[in-house]
Amino acid sequence: MTPADIIILILAVLVLAIAIAVPIVRKRKGKSSCGASCIGCPHAKNCSGHQEDHHLS
Repeated sequence: MTPADIIILILAVLVLAIAIAVPIVRKRKGKSSCGASCIGCPHAKNCSGHQEDHHLS
């Protein structure tokens, strides 16, 4: 394994670790997992802590 292969492997593992860690940290902070607000989201009722919205007709 060359030094370039090792660097690429380390970078790939780092990117994977960040991709796993960011959603976990966001969830612990109470932020949405998708990064957007729940307005118009078809899965809004499945979010933890979601309160049912009362829309005016």
